[in-house]
Amino acid sequence: MTESARSVTQSEEWATRLVRVLDAASELLVRWGYRRVTIDDVAERAGVGKGTVYLHFRSKEALFLTVLLRGYHDLITGIADRIRADPREVLPSRLVRSTYLAMQGDPLTRALYLGDGDMLNRLARESVETLGEMRTAVERQGRRHFELLREAGLLRTDLPVDEQLYLFNAVGGGFFLLEPMDLPGAPGSPAQRADLMAYAVRAVLEDPDAAPPGPELAAVAARQHESLLEHVDREWQRRVRSPGPA
Repeated sequence: MTESARSVTQSEEWATRLVRVLDAASELLVRWGYRRVTIDDVAERAGVGKGTVYLHFRSKEALFLTVLLRGYHDLITGIADRIRADPREVLPSRLVRSTYLAMQGDPLTRALYLGDGDMLNRLARESVETLGEMRTAVERQGRRHFELLREAGLLRTDLPVDEQLYLFNAVGGGFFLLEPMDLPGAPGSPAQRADLMAYAVRAVLEDPDAAPPGPELAAVAARQHESLLEHVDREWQRRVRSPGPA
């Protein structure tokens, strides 16, 4: 075997191990929660040695932040796909409703965002320090999306766009924060809660007299969302160590 062929084979093996480790970490996170899962558990589930996990990730936090970012990639892809399939998905009320239901329907995403507050709290420290570029890109994309809708006459204009974005995040974030509390009188099904989220967002942001959005607008909005994927992928790949022998 030539040196170049050997290098390709080693890179393929490294990439295969990486996927196995991430898949194992995702499965155990759903099953046990962040606090209970150890690197030893991940290694055993992935069928590799503990040292192999550390060849890929410097710490448990780096591993699970990569799991979170990989899941975020899938979430963004789903949003763009739904917008292309139905232009009405560009509307904030539809966007928040569909995203909430998509998160409810995915065990990993539900565990990350709707159940495992301990993990999110622990990873928040690292994300604040090291995800600055991606956070800026997400905020910038959200503003562009609202500006696009305002220009198309789909949103009200009685408030500045920044205040509208704050309302959107406050309403959506409030529902997510209330999820684990199981408050008295809370709707019994995810669909009912999603409908309430959509109702609230529609009432405060959208123009009820606007014509439905068309496919051209949807195509632009979908591309805007997909522009975030480069930032997300760069961040999770940055947390993976360079290939090396197991």
